[in-house]
Amino acid sequence: MIAETEQVATETAQEGKYVYCIIETGEPRSFGPMGIGGRGDEVYTVHHRGLAAVVSNTPLMVYDPTRENVFAHEQVNETVMREFTVLPMAFGALFRTEDDIIELIRGTYDALRDVLAKMEGKVEFGLKVNWDRDRVIAELEEQNEEIRRLKEQITSRTTGSTYFARMQLGRLIENALSDQADAYIRDVYSVLRDTAVASRANKPIGDKMIMNAAFLIERDREAEFDSKVNELAAKYDGKCAFKYTGPWPPYNFVHIRLKLERGEGAGAEAITSTR
Repeated sequence: MIAETEQVATETAQEGKYVYCIIETGEPRSFGPMGIGGRGDEVYTVHHRGLAAVVSNTPLMVYDPTRENVFAHEQVNETVMREFTVLPMAFGALFRTEDDIIELIRGTYDALRDVLAKMEGKVEFGLKVNWDRDRVIAELEEQNEEIRRLKEQITSRTTGSTYFARMQLGRLIENALSDQADAYIRDVYSVLRDTAVASRANKPIGDKMIMNAAFLIERDREAEFDSKVNELAAKYDGKCAFKYTGPWPPYNFVHIRLKLERGEGAGAEAITSTR
């Protein structure tokens, strides 16, 4: 009975359009039955003056950013980017009709053209750096005379409280770790800066990660960038682990932000970031 009710609700739900990205093409295109939602909806283009939104049909609903849904969103963008420069939409962008999508393109046409020109021939790579905290602390204890001396005092003390000494040692180690992480990060950026068009620092995840960055790279310099990442990984072997992913659409460098305007329906702003 529940299954039947859910089926009826799905069949009667109002249909809309899910938008994955904006590309530059005047020719209608189809990218296969890979639309979000698991129904096998065809992914196709909606056009306006040489620009196109890549879309699929979908019930008008709020998509939760589950692993399955995010994968479907990214899979479409990655498929399209094999042939086109892609301006990715934020996850979950739904419109009621194709006319609404055309209005989106019309209202941001100049900005979209400008960002497409800036992103032409470029892709994004992700770089996460995790370090071996215990190994770094051991090296700091060997190199930092103040840390080494205080630790020896705590170890050799046979009477009296060591509480304040331990607190002082903890603060010294944390400060030294912060300085060391900053030094590693500066070194990584200094090595990669010349081969990247732009970079963006994102918040590290967890205690082991010291760097979570995205780099915008010219396609014809991918091999050079890859070589430099491998050099850094070899240099810090044992201390840091480098997780290198891509190429991706420029998720961290293009932001198409939808906004609701009273009396005018949906509008948008296209923003490019080159930090």
